Amino acid sequence: MKVVVIGGTGLIGSKLVAWLGAHGHEAVPASPGTGVDTLTGAGLAEALRGARVVVDVSNSPSFADDAVMEFFRTSTANLLKAGADAGVAHHVALSVVGTGRLQASGYFRAKQAQEELIEASGLPYSIVHATQFFEFVKGIAAEATDGDIVRLAPAGIRPVLSDDVAAAVGRTAVGSPVGGVVEVAGPDTFRLDELVREALAAEDDPRTVATDPHAGYFGAELRESTLLPGPGAHIAGTRFADWLARQRA
Repeated sequence: MKVVVIGGTGLIGSKLVAWLGAHGHEAVPASPGTGVDTLTGAGLAEALRGARVVVDVSNSPSFADDAVMEFFRTSTANLLKAGADAGVAHHVALSVVGTGRLQASGYFRAKQAQEELIEASGLPYSIVHATQFFEFVKGIAAEATDGDIVRLAPAGIRPVLSDDVAAAVGRTAVGSPVGGVVEVAGPDTFRLDELVREALAAEDDPRTVATDPHAGYFGAELRESTLLPGPGAHIAGTRFADWLARQRA
């Protein structure tokens, strides 16, 4: 089947395009670089012509509160309209485990708005909630750094490899619409502060991780279970320690 991947040249998108191709599907990467702009709608109609599934793994170029909200509201509305006009049978979007519990953050308010637009669209849909990627642990550290100190809460987290996320999104895309949320997470549960401490130590990063129960996470305060998936989540197989070892090799 023809599957259009919005954000198909990014980290998850490129892996998803490869996964779909390896499983016999026609995967079309769509991004501003390929002439498809979901913010303006340019190129959408042509890209979606004949598509059975559209998968949105795009992300905002700016995480500023107003800009990220504008991105997800506008691009999602344009994509949903173009998908309905093209007769797309399944709309899939990638979002984040805990989005509904992180509404103090402008980014997660925007992701929630995206999900609500999809749910209200009337189109058959599936939303994949993933925990944070292994590759994003450095970004978490950077966001929480003040000088040489990285302040992080001791909240639970089950990070996941981006390849495993792409595979989960791919399986969801070629399956029947679930009309709800599918969760995917990694096999191991960490405390967020310990996860980042382990990642920094593996790279001989001199920063010190300070445990602070009130430390913000992209603008939101965390409880123990905020970032953890529910009991029905798909648990991927790649362990963080094994991935770290490969990075050092």
